[in-house]
Amino acid sequence: MPSSIPVIVFVGVVTVAYFASRKRLSHDPREPPAAPQAIPVVGHMLGLWQSKFNYYVELSQKTHSPIFTMALPGQKMYIVTQPELIQTVQKQHKTLAFPPIEAKFACKICGVSPEAEAILNQNVNGDHGDFGLSMESYAAMRDALRPGSHLDDMNRLMIQEVASSLDLLQPAKGESRTVGMYSWLRETITTATTRAVYGPMNPYDDKSIADAFWEFESDLMSILVGFLPSITARKSIAARAKVAKAFEAYYKAGGVHKASALAKKRYQVEIDNNLALEDIARFEVGGSIAILVNTAPAAFWTLLLLHSHPGLLDDIRAEIDAITKTTESSVKTLDITTLKANCPLLLSAYQEVLRYRSMGTSVREVMEDTHLDQWLLKKGALLQMPSRIIHQDGTLWGPSVNDFNPRRFLPEEARSRPRDTCFRAFGGGKTLCPGRHFATNEVLAVVAVFIARLDMKPVEGHWRFPTVANTNVASVVMEPDDDIQVEIKTRQGFEGVKWVINLDSSDKIFAMVTEDNSEI
Repeated sequence: MPSSIPVIVFVGVVTVAYFASRKRLSHDPREPPAAPQAIPVVGHMLGLWQSKFNYYVELSQKTHSPIFTMALPGQKMYIVTQPELIQTVQKQHKTLAFPPIEAKFACKICGVSPEAEAILNQNVNGDHGDFGLSMESYAAMRDALRPGSHLDDMNRLMIQEVASSLDLLQPAKGESRTVGMYSWLRETITTATTRAVYGPMNPYDDKSIADAFWEFESDLMSILVGFLPSITARKSIAARAKVAKAFEAYYKAGGVHKASALAKKRYQVEIDNNLALEDIARFEVGGSIAILVNTAPAAFWTLLLLHSHPGLLDDIRAEIDAITKTTESSVKTLDITTLKANCPLLLSAYQEVLRYRSMGTSVREVMEDTHLDQWLLKKGALLQMPSRIIHQDGTLWGPSVNDFNPRRFLPEEARSRPRDTCFRAFGGGKTLCPGRHFATNEVLAVVAVFIARLDMKPVEGHWRFPTVANTNVASVVMEPDDDIQVEIKTRQGFEGVKWVINLDSSDKIFAMVTEDNSEI
């Protein structure tokens, strides 16, 4: 059959690559045990293609080892399956390093010049001090995104954009409106996030630029690992170039000087490290992946699960209604800082959504032969810590591990769940996601204000859960393969109400992960 030709070619190519690198990739008995593969040479690659992020879970259940080895054609990988060992990995952040991996990913995905790649790789792992593009960029992002005035400024702009979008969505009294739930969320969050980050001259205010970004994002895998991406990912690469050109124009017009502290600090680091403007623009397209790709799916699953789980919507609405202030002129005011402090069920449900629907993988490069407990890790191998293995481990989370339990993260349930280090939705250690506080505020704002104002039901008559087979390589949260059409109405009894959304100064940190507790 003609459709079998690409598979035959693929198998032939990887087989040649395997035997060419067989000596280098041979398994040392001191290394973690080798995971079995049904088909020699290509079994793991086919398993990843078929099962995606669940393949790591399947192998973990077969090996029953805290760490195992996956031999791929041309690359050896170690997969860590237990939280105790992950904590050990995170302490060895120089020998088991993330920055070299991120640099390779960024250069490949963003299509920067060889000169920019060389600049990024100077002291990429901080072995010689906290200088250079890599180290200074991390510091700039952490400073701009930690709770405080810079983050509050971004959050307030974001929240007002969300409120405006909901004003436009809400139907007139007695009427209804049908929308694609994921489409609306992605458009709303794209607008709110990018205006908060890039300011009044935001390139994404041009819908064609926003559409080009999502065209680029949809085919990242072909750019990253595809054969001849200039051909196989032609549309995605052209879309990337269009967005990069828009950022070039943005910088030339001085747009960044009216932007958030995050955009300003990142731009200044790049200027200080002598990057050409064209490469600054290209890197910013990659930066957009970090701020956009995971928030809309997280909000989508949160809204879907809150509406489809029996009785949950009413309970969370009761929490939100209790902290919503009402004046005599039918103005309702909701403060997001107050929301986080007084709506424990909403916060617990959000964390459970991330446990239930996240599939991110923390990746490290083994910089030199290293011992991890009793196992030898070979220089040049990759080490992965898939969150889904930990999040789907019944020995940690109990018999309900495969169920969505919105009360799992309530304070009073602490004894019935594992220690906080088992929650891996934002990674951990030195490479803990710096944008977790902004993302949390955005998801909670969208979800809370939506359910406070609006009633929603599925056009199909029942809630269904879309498949997630096409989730992107850069995603941490599963992306739905198709949308859900929903009917929107103004919430009964809330017709004629004007809504004001605020955010008080939020120096108080909502501890999403263990590391947050040290900041409180």
